[in-house]
Amino acid sequence: MLDHLKILWHQGKQFIPDVRRVEVPGIFRGRPVISKVAVDEAILAGICPTKAIGISPVSIDLGRCTFCGECSLRFPEKVLFTKDYRIASNIRERLIVKEGDEDRISVDEEEIRREIKSLFGRSLKLRQVSAGGDNSCELELNAANNVQFDMSRFGIDFVASPRHADGVVITGPITKNMAKALEICYEAIPEPKIVVLVGTDAISGGIFENSDLLDRSFLENHKVDLYIPGNPAHPLTIINGLLDITGR
Repeated sequence: MLDHLKILWHQGKQFIPDVRRVEVPGIFRGRPVISKVAVDEAILAGICPTKAIGISPVSIDLGRCTFCGECSLRFPEKVLFTKDYRIASNIRERLIVKEGDEDRISVDEEEIRREIKSLFGRSLKLRQVSAGGDNSCELELNAANNVQFDMSRFGIDFVASPRHADGVVITGPITKNMAKALEICYEAIPEPKIVVLVGTDAISGGIFENSDLLDRSFLENHKVDLYIPGNPAHPLTIINGLLDITGR
């Protein structure tokens, strides 16, 4: 008993009371801020292995960004990664941060389907599919429901069967080997249902974007309701994005 009290005294409470307002410790990289300082834009853009950096004006596409931070290390006067983890959106174009932008990335309330808020506002069950993922985003999705982040307290859980789910969470770049399985899973989910992409690989293909081994036709045939960037996505980014899309 004394040992447990000692641990509590040293570590404090393990769960995060307010996932909306908490500072992430360590070297976490969240939403970037791009200054208007003039630099060699061609060199800056050439640093990025996934072509996430655009020029004239300089921009960073968080749907392609691997958050390696190399652009910030080479051009610290131009790019600064903040610790803002609320970077999910239901509009793909909102993941593109341009120089001079200071507004937080957000979900467009008007673009949220009415049934999502009315049916999933209090309870959301999701089936996760690793479509060729490397297990990094999968680990973070698992961490979102650990004792620290405790996503289930908001009524959001992962289920084993798509027939028990309200939507599908996709990680990985969607390989040809997983394309059919993903479609079968999606079809098994009862209407209405949502589609959530988690991580750079799922959103854009990441470093595998132009691979012949990918089949991303699923995204052309079905509407994506939420994009959660990161490489991998942080549990706080995941939770806040799901809370935003359900109107919590």
